[in-house]
Amino acid sequence: MIGEKLLFPIIIIMSVLSLSNGQHLTEESCTVQILVPGLKGEPGEKGQKGAPGRPGRVGPPGEIGQTGIKGQKGIMGHYGKMGPSGMKGVKGAMGDPGTKGPNGDPGVPYECTPMRTMIGEMDILVAQLSSELKFIKNAVAGVKETESKVYLLVKEEKRYSDAEGYCQTRGGHLAMPRDEGANAVIADYITQAGLSRVYIGIDDLQREGSFTYVDLSAMTTFSKWRKGEPNNAYDDEDCAEMVASGEWTDVACHPTMYFVCEFDKENA
Repeated sequence: MIGEKLLFPIIIIMSVLSLSNGQHLTEESCTVQILVPGLKGEPGEKGQKGAPGRPGRVGPPGEIGQTGIKGQKGIMGHYGKMGPSGMKGVKGAMGDPGTKGPNGDPGVPYECTPMRTMIGEMDILVAQLSSELKFIKNAVAGVKETESKVYLLVKEEKRYSDAEGYCQTRGGHLAMPRDEGANAVIADYITQAGLSRVYIGIDDLQREGSFTYVDLSAMTTFSKWRKGEPNNAYDDEDCAEMVASGEWTDVACHPTMYFVCEFDKENA
């Protein structure tokens, strides 16, 4: 373009004049003007705010903020396993001697030996009757039933083998839940009693890692092990407990705890 090649803008004005009465006179006039830039004008008024631009790029991550306020306490989780027994403590120092007691009654003459034997036998019988009375009190306090079984929660802390022996002397075994219904009855029994765990009749005492019911019958149709169980966590967890949720965990057999006995209805 010509205008782009010139240093200054050039305006050319041409005019043609026409005369009247049939006479024509052409007058050509050519004017060249050179425009020189004037002085800088005053700043104009501030324009209107333009439309928002496009969103910029995502900036770098900011600094780590301050620690927030501590949240509310969550709900209580599952009961954990019973830990292993602690080490036996050091024997304490011998205490101060006590005051001398009064003299005892004279001994029984030799001729009364048969009487002493009889008294000893009566003491044994009284102990047995006391145990049976405690059992009856437990039974009267409440039992749970299914179509074929009767369950009794015994609130006497015993080791696994002693608990099984207690149930056997009364014609039963430790509870052996073989289906969901029986398991739910025992779990409800534990919850109503306000307990967290009890021994049930399941162990791998015959072969490590192969759990069976306490009467040595196979567990082929039902199990309720908690996730991750059995795990033999302390290398001596050969027995089983049921927690209030109805789940099973493997535990050591030597701690003492409450237990549930199971009896056949036809023998109850």
